[in-house]
Amino acid sequence: MPESARIPGRRLLHSPGPTPVPDEVLHAMSRQPMDLGDPRVSATIAACEDGLKRLLDAPAADVFFYASNGHGVWEAVVENLVPLGGAVLIPGTGHFSESWAVQTEALGRRVVRTPWREGLPIDPADVLQALREDAAHDIAALLVVHTDTASGVTSDLAALRAALDASGHPALFVVDGVASFGAAPFSMQALRCDVAVGASQKALMCPPGVGFIAVNAAALKVAEGNPAPRFYWDWGRRKSDLSYRKFCGTAPQSVMAGLEAALALIFHEGVDQVFARHRLLSRAVQAAVEGWRSAGALDFFASAPGARSVSVTTITVPRGTDVDALRAVARERFQVAMAGALGPLAGRAFRIGHLGDQNAASILGCLAGVEAALTVQGIPFGRDGVARAVAVLAEG
Repeated sequence: MPESARIPGRRLLHSPGPTPVPDEVLHAMSRQPMDLGDPRVSATIAACEDGLKRLLDAPAADVFFYASNGHGVWEAVVENLVPLGGAVLIPGTGHFSESWAVQTEALGRRVVRTPWREGLPIDPADVLQALREDAAHDIAALLVVHTDTASGVTSDLAALRAALDASGHPALFVVDGVASFGAAPFSMQALRCDVAVGASQKALMCPPGVGFIAVNAAALKVAEGNPAPRFYWDWGRRKSDLSYRKFCGTAPQSVMAGLEAALALIFHEGVDQVFARHRLLSRAVQAAVEGWRSAGALDFFASAPGARSVSVTTITVPRGTDVDALRAVARERFQVAMAGALGPLAGRAFRIGHLGDQNAASILGCLAGVEAALTVQGIPFGRDGVARAVAVLAEG
């Protein structure tokens, strides 16, 4: 091992994905692979299916897994639900809604967009208007990014469901919860959500590698009638009792074993307790940013406090700031790995992830490391940020 490769202690990972992986998950992933006929393979897949149904409050849904990231399951949604030349409505949330829109157009479908207003969640009135303007009902589905990890903004799913209902439009309601499942409450039943899309590497505390989709009967029926060609992504081919067919080939056994262990950790802690922990830690980070912003250089990107995510906080910096240099100092000198900004926010902000296997100690270590990096880089910040976070955590 090169001398430079050994770093004492542990580097704190505070990107919004990948996130830290608990030891129990790493241990579960360390077992040897099994032959495809071993009943333990099917048992692991079944445990993950049942665990996600419980977490998402989706007892009647079918759960499909893919050896992919979130972009892969985006593609699966489009290929199954939308005919070639068909249309979807994707409300603007910033980088990730636009990424899904561009990918959908590359697949030969049309996209109706609503405006993205920087720092704000999706406006249900925009969605209502777009659906009412689609008199021919060409739009097959409303595709919503719940939490945009680039902006740190979370939109109100219940309000968007109400807008869809008020429009009288038959579009399916599809939610990307990649950044929110396991961090914030979600009920597929209560929202009458038709399709829920997630991935392993965020609040579910696993490495990247598995994407999943929960699908209700209405969406399955639409998929069955969709003439668009597909194979690997096809829900119909994957709807099987055979593990080989469930994955259209060999299952990613190691990550699935990790996911089984991660879901067990969530249920052992208690789902409500997990959500409360995420709320508390996000409040601590937001309290620190409130302190930092008093010097006039840093600020929240999410301008509406009620829409600030429990998963990630995006913090704007002065024009001309070298965000990559700030991140490098935080990572290499102070062992805090945080994220840069994406898309239209590139160079304008950095991001602190506070989801998954995080606790008060990891959050305070992160915030102190960020303050140290800001000091080295000469970026002004209010000096009571960590103290504010301590006060929030002490109050509980």
